Amino acid sequence: MEGHRIADVDVRRPDLRIPFPRRFRARLKGQPVLALSRRAKYLLATLGSTETLLMHLGMSGSFRVEMRASGGDRQVAPVATPHDHVVFSMDSHAVIHFNDPRRFGFMDLLTPRQLASHPVLSRLGPEPLSTEFDAAALARACARRTAPLKVVLLDQTVVAGLGNIYASEALHVAGLAPHRRASSIATPTSAPRPAAYRLTAAIKQVLIAAIARTSSPRYRSSRFRVYDREAERCRRAACGGTIRRRSQAGRSTFYCPVCQR
Repeated sequence: MEGHRIADVDVRRPDLRIPFPRRFRARLKGQPVLALSRRAKYLLATLGSTETLLMHLGMSGSFRVEMRASGGDRQVAPVATPHDHVVFSMDSHAVIHFNDPRRFGFMDLLTPRQLASHPVLSRLGPEPLSTEFDAAALARACARRTAPLKVVLLDQTVVAGLGNIYASEALHVAGLAPHRRASSIATPTSAPRPAAYRLTAAIKQVLIAAIARTSSPRYRSSRFRVYDREAERCRRAACGGTIRRRSQAGRSTFYCPVCQR
């Protein structure tokens, strides 16, 4: 999409998680996509009109890119499937299908002012793989927080885009119990304790490894250290513990009670 113009948009239903914005097709048609970026789990396409197309995959959303095939003197568009709810036709002959069986994703169009004051985007914490996210930043966010550490990590104002699975994985790598107080990784003056350094490094390590694996055809649940491994042996060398599951803030947390303290 980046660097190309949106020739047309086929909006195949009135809504996803939320209704599409008014005149959605008309506001997109003919617009060049100047840049694509990401903030947490949101995709942002900056348009020539100065509006931003905001997209979220939800639980089951995905994009599929195909090329229009030649059919004599005309281009033949790929056939959309039943769960292809939005289809972007680009001037490059690329056809981009947004597929979402459960319809938990959404799309919106934001003016520059709406983008700056967006109730979620404007409050997001630092990106976990950025230089702004370090032990000091994590300690400041966790200081004086009595909630469990795992619950605080899922707070998007603390760190942007860290989800339930990789919060559990990072805590295991760092050797920290998910139910310990978040404030335990900071001093009374909000300075980082050693645990904050370990956890920050673990979050980056886990996410970098996960990104590298997503393109692999062998990407499946066996990639996890603790997540979805209740009653299995801990994978940490010489630990000998058994993975447990507990519910925290309505989400399943997996951890080893022996090596995570």
